[in-house]
Amino acid sequence: MSGFQTRLLGDGYRPAAALNTGVAAPRYDAGLLTAATALLALGLVMVASASIATAERDYGDAHYFLRRQLFALSVGLLAAAAVLRLPLRLWRSCSTPLLLVAFALLALALIPGIGREINGSMRRIYLGPLSLQGSEPAKLCVLAYIAACLARHRAPARRNSSAGFVGGGFVRAGFVKPAFVVALIAGLLLLEPDYGSAVVLFGAVFGMLFLAGAPLRGFLAWAAATAVALVGLAVLSPYRLQRLTTFMDPWRDPFDAGFQLTQALIAFGRGEWFGVGLGGSVQKLFYLPEAHTDFLFAVLAEELGLFACLAVIAAFFYIVWRAFAIAAAAERRGQAFSASLAGGVGLILGIQAFVNMGVNTGLLPTKGLTLPLLSYGGSSLVVSCVLIALLLRVDYETRRDGGDSIPEAATPYAA
Repeated sequence: MSGFQTRLLGDGYRPAAALNTGVAAPRYDAGLLTAATALLALGLVMVASASIATAERDYGDAHYFLRRQLFALSVGLLAAAAVLRLPLRLWRSCSTPLLLVAFALLALALIPGIGREINGSMRRIYLGPLSLQGSEPAKLCVLAYIAACLARHRAPARRNSSAGFVGGGFVRAGFVKPAFVVALIAGLLLLEPDYGSAVVLFGAVFGMLFLAGAPLRGFLAWAAATAVALVGLAVLSPYRLQRLTTFMDPWRDPFDAGFQLTQALIAFGRGEWFGVGLGGSVQKLFYLPEAHTDFLFAVLAEELGLFACLAVIAAFFYIVWRAFAIAAAAERRGQAFSASLAGGVGLILGIQAFVNMGVNTGLLPTKGLTLPLLSYGGSSLVVSCVLIALLLRVDYETRRDGGDSIPEAATPYAA
């Protein structure tokens, strides 16, 4: 094998002779696989139940959305299988091209004729019969870039862990660069507008910076500035301000501004402990908008009850916990990129699930975010499957032999 092939494939690749050591390769994390598979299976059942009335009315086919979700799941599983075979070194090497892909996807959605306005937002890209929500793969691309960037500056971060906001090499290089990149990405998201995805991305990136060892004072200052900027954008925008005020008291205008939230709360109330039974939801019958996408959790609560909701929350909690445990194991092995990537995956999935559930229960204003692994949406489902596969790959390489040991000079496209 040539030197170029070795550098391209990285240490995730081992020739057959090198693998013939008599030591069995580690298996993939069974608990993580079980939790993700259970959520995917439950999601298919709930999408079929929640969408049946809307699909029959709009398309004359009660299983229209279920078939599309099954197709998206097939694509997601194929993509996940491919990711499981790719060494993490390849993701790190291609981090800068991936960032350019993220910018391109978000910019294309804003071009008339390619991007199409739906419900007041231009979030989807249409290329012939294919459509894609660019923000979903963009999150994945940004995640890989930020992880690569933090891996390069992890050592300066530790040497300057006591540095102030202005001083310290990490603040100048390892903090400002990721913050600037995510600010540009968030700007494109807000132009669509997609406020929810911008919040999730900001939260995940700043969480990665904190886990990477950013100086506490600098981290808190940047986080506070970001929070003020996001709140300011929400307050200055009339429709966002209306959402903020409505969620505080949805019953003040239950048939207009507060309609979605009041119907979701009614669904939770009807579900009680064990639900009204699968398929028995009344709220999905044109009362609750977006029942199979943004408000799938409310339909699940109505049909399966509180205990099913707690089981879903426990499954997400387990996935996020495993992500941080895998990140900690990679950190102990000195695998900076793997650690940051696993932590970022846990943050993305955890924050998005928390926001969606918070919206459904009235704890947060409406954001238009899907519930990962469960809600209807091809782009979201495929990317969620890839994120789980990345976690499995990080765990696999960490337990096998450590996949981040090739010198930095062997990554020609690193951040």
